[in-house]
Amino acid sequence: MTSPLTSLTARYLTDEHDAFRAMCRRFTESVLIPGIQQWEEDEFTPKDIWRQAGDAGMLGPTLPAELGGGGGDALHALVWTEEVMRCGSGGLLSGLGSLEIALPAIVHLGTPEQQERWVRPVTSGQRVAALGITEPSAGSDVAGLRTRAVREGDDYVINGSKTFITSGIHADQVTVLARTSDDRHGGLTFFVVQTDSPGFSVSKALKKTGWRASDTAELSFDDVRVPVANRIGAEGTGFVQLMRTFEGERLALAAQGCAIAQICYEDALSYARQRTAFGKTLTGFQVTRHKLATMATRVVTAKALTYAVAEQMRQGIACPVEAAMAKNTAADIAMTVSYDAVQILGGAGYMRETRVERLSRDARLLPIGGGTSEVMNEIIGKGLGL
Repeated sequence: MTSPLTSLTARYLTDEHDAFRAMCRRFTESVLIPGIQQWEEDEFTPKDIWRQAGDAGMLGPTLPAELGGGGGDALHALVWTEEVMRCGSGGLLSGLGSLEIALPAIVHLGTPEQQERWVRPVTSGQRVAALGITEPSAGSDVAGLRTRAVREGDDYVINGSKTFITSGIHADQVTVLARTSDDRHGGLTFFVVQTDSPGFSVSKALKKTGWRASDTAELSFDDVRVPVANRIGAEGTGFVQLMRTFEGERLALAAQGCAIAQICYEDALSYARQRTAFGKTLTGFQVTRHKLATMATRVVTAKALTYAVAEQMRQGIACPVEAAMAKNTAADIAMTVSYDAVQILGGAGYMRETRVERLSRDARLLPIGGGTSEVMNEIIGKGLGL
């Protein structure tokens, strides 16, 4: 019998997706699960994990195969997220996945030489890449960023700061969005900054409520000089490319929300079937059965929408409004289902060795990262003509 949690989404997947899922599951079980508890406590994942992931073909599932990526589609990205999340850490997932937001600008706008230099070493796990967008004074309002790149002969000189940067400590290279003119949207340009450049520094390692296994940093650029060859695309092309990147990032966050909700439901169900109270298991109480039924319904709702959006992306259909809807829906459901899972587990659900405890904290990031829920609603409203 097909599980209701997969029946509405299985039709989107091919044998190739299933084989990829099996590969991801093997890597998660053999490499990630044994270490994740310690990495969560340390709030840091060893850099060697990127190398192991690269060797296993686990980095960049949607990036071009000719550049060392998986060459897959948006559904491969969903499968990758679902299986890596089995380790129970949104932070580890976001760290290993930071190249999926750091490299698209180079893939789409970069020259062949730039792609060979800055894409292939990352997909192989030899280098770690981060995306530098958010600033202390410019979060969801990307057009308000102030980091500036000024042309001086054959170089650009970059000054400014970035914050909340995933993989910012591990990063060997940062794809930085900087202002090259005062035009709010047309004055933004991407550059690759190597983290050993004079004037670049990690000014602060940031402590987070959740996503603890990922390193998150504040970055400073103090007269960082980069050659013109480090500019990605022409001046002023950054904003349009970033909007394309955001669409994929929002789908990835929706997928993470779906995975969090499903794992929390499954762990709560397993616990409720075993835990006894007042002479019977928790599933013997109608209130628990109905709570689990509602949780399962919410999981299916989030997955059905997210998979439908991924299929649109696979077909090359632009769907920024639908991606925003999927992100908001999955984020809300992840928060609700993880909360209910903690409630079913009771005291055990509040202990840091359980997945639902970690995931209930990780879920809180989803309505914030990649554009807040309020910004998503603005995108949705404009798409509806409101």
